[in-house]
Amino acid sequence: MIIDPRYTQLAAGLTGFSTALKPGERVLIDAFDVPDAMVIALVRATRARGAHPYVQLHRARISRELAIAAAEDQYAPHAEVELARMQKMDAYIALRGSENIFENSDVPSVKTQLISRLMKPVLDHRVGKTKWVVLRWPTAAMAQQAGMSTEAFEDFYFKVCNLDYATLVPGMKVLADLMAKTDRVHLKGPGTDLTFSIKGIGAQPCGGLRNIPDGEVFSCPVKDSVEGVIQYNAPTVYLGASFDNIRLVFKKGRIVEATANNTKRLNEILNSDAGARYIGEFAIGFNPHILEPMRDILFDEKIAGSFHFTPGQAYEGVGNGNKSQVHWDMVCIQRPEYGGGEIWFDGKLIRKDGIFVPKALNKLNPDYLLGKA
Repeated sequence: MIIDPRYTQLAAGLTGFSTALKPGERVLIDAFDVPDAMVIALVRATRARGAHPYVQLHRARISRELAIAAAEDQYAPHAEVELARMQKMDAYIALRGSENIFENSDVPSVKTQLISRLMKPVLDHRVGKTKWVVLRWPTAAMAQQAGMSTEAFEDFYFKVCNLDYATLVPGMKVLADLMAKTDRVHLKGPGTDLTFSIKGIGAQPCGGLRNIPDGEVFSCPVKDSVEGVIQYNAPTVYLGASFDNIRLVFKKGRIVEATANNTKRLNEILNSDAGARYIGEFAIGFNPHILEPMRDILFDEKIAGSFHFTPGQAYEGVGNGNKSQVHWDMVCIQRPEYGGGEIWFDGKLIRKDGIFVPKALNKLNPDYLLGKA
């Protein structure tokens, strides 16, 4: 089979830079409505590194049909099988290309919560015990979401995903070191006045090792430290439902008020378990190629000049111990065209209107990363 050279380049990056496969390691390739040619490119790239590929293919409409009438005695043994397989893997590569991001929008909340609860051990093992990377696959539906032609969006996609992520490393290290030393964070912007502590939590740079596209540094609030209000300005899709203008009010770390265009479903999700109303991640995004939201979180959370503030599960290592079946990255963009905003660390202005202020962080600003500075 003749394969698009962009597929081959992406597969080499995923098996090389992202997961660094070694001879004899096992990798599960999880492909959701992805062209066979890309899966074959990944199989070939895996074998070229002396590793062993395993493939699972998914189709969105079939997954919806299984989910819409999900039962505990159906999914409990399924979760056991999936966990046993994941425990045999050294690495995991997932490509998600379903045409309709709202395919599961009519799956009852109780069913999605059941599946999330039962499959959580599989997710926890994959995140905590394997080398993993997850990415979307370009489709006509994604191009429509982005307001672009299919061809233009594909060119954009491969430009972003085949970025030399090593160029982010110096600036990310400086930001991560600064966040690790920070106590108080203050977020300001239209509808947003939020304070919290990240003291003792640490910070993790993300430059192509876990998500593609990438470009963020994340930490986590001390669980009960969050106070104030936040108004998100990027649309979001979670569990197949669409949300706009989410506004959250916090007291002693807990979300005490939550509104949106779909307030009922928002609160249903936040009531999934006790941890869903606490924050599990605070991250700053800076991918210079990604500027506009497209209701796809793997892209939107990396938007240049954005941050995300995430209800639910905290990551191990850089977390506050919060546990939940929910992990919902909600995004706020602070560039001037989105109303601007500021990030302060311990009383010092770190970023204003999407641009890092301290000289040591200039390497994360778009002009520098795109070679214009």
